[in-house]
Amino acid sequence: MNELRQASDRAVMTEVVLPGVVEPAGLQIRQRPVPVPGPGQVLLVMEAAGISFAEQQMRRGKYFDQPPFPFTPGYDVVGTVADVGPGDDAALVGRRFAALTKTGGWASHLLVPAADLVEVPAGVDPAEAETLVVNGITATQMLHRVARVRAGQTVLVLGANGGVGSTLVQLARRAGARVIGTASLRHQEAVRELGAVPIDYRTHDLGAEVRKIAPDGVDAVFDHIGGEGIVTSFGLLAPGGTLVSYGTASTRDVEGSAKWPVLKVVGRLQLWNALPNGRHAHFFNIWAGKRRADAFRARLRADLTEVLTLLADGAITPQVAARVPLSRAAEAMTLAESGTVTGKVVLVPDTAGEGDREGLGESPA
Repeated sequence: MNELRQASDRAVMTEVVLPGVVEPAGLQIRQRPVPVPGPGQVLLVMEAAGISFAEQQMRRGKYFDQPPFPFTPGYDVVGTVADVGPGDDAALVGRRFAALTKTGGWASHLLVPAADLVEVPAGVDPAEAETLVVNGITATQMLHRVARVRAGQTVLVLGANGGVGSTLVQLARRAGARVIGTASLRHQEAVRELGAVPIDYRTHDLGAEVRKIAPDGVDAVFDHIGGEGIVTSFGLLAPGGTLVSYGTASTRDVEGSAKWPVLKVVGRLQLWNALPNGRHAHFFNIWAGKRRADAFRARLRADLTEVLTLLADGAITPQVAARVPLSRAAEAMTLAESGTVTGKVVLVPDTAGEGDREGLGESPA
């Protein structure tokens, strides 16, 4: 424990900075002294940090409530505690935790509220655990807390090869549901191996293909695309079915307001809920309820612990698209945005990633 603290005292940290609206190559690598944790904080040494759709939107200035530029991205992280703030529990030092951060995770060291830590089970690979932090929380809460999917039901997962989508497929199958998953042709075998019936949304009419499999409609649709396609998603619901919208990927590259695409989707969902159509529509926000901090943290900790336990038990398979050294974040972002990978691109410390660069420049699917 003392060795970790002494090393952090001597160290200079590395962080990735998003200076403004830039292409991936515009990400900056900076160094500064390692920060000292204050009361209620821990110093976390990053072992894995993910690249999710949120960061892709942030670099375009399109994430709904991102901070002003410049800032360090990084929605979630897995790492080992190197130090704790004055009066805090020294027993945390040397243990591995996951945390949902929204920003700040793309750094070799970062300060995290101790109350936000969720312990990673012993023996679990940090990068594999990382793929299930924001993705696992999102998937399990949408599936069980919002749509309340039950055994025997049929669900549609858009983008079933993505980070959230691949997790949703596995959790829905564990719940006993039949899963239909959209994916381009190159990813269909990977989606099939996860347990879903794949549909190529690019070459087939989505509605017609889903109706062939589920003539009466599906019990839940999980839609990260938004835009006009949300109308098709809602129309595929069976009576009593639930649409869960959790993103606006279709407008990622559209100029204009970051908030308008989300507000437009939310407005539509509210209208559909008000109509006597027997169907339900929700917009999922992982940060909903955060003002009630204790309840929010308890719910998040319970859900993430459950998902990480499934990972440790081998009940779900992590989808690591690539492990890329932190200093090569621009390449990692380019890969994550390419649409060529299954699962999640993960940043790792430079020394850990130098010999493990699978996925760069090619599709593993």
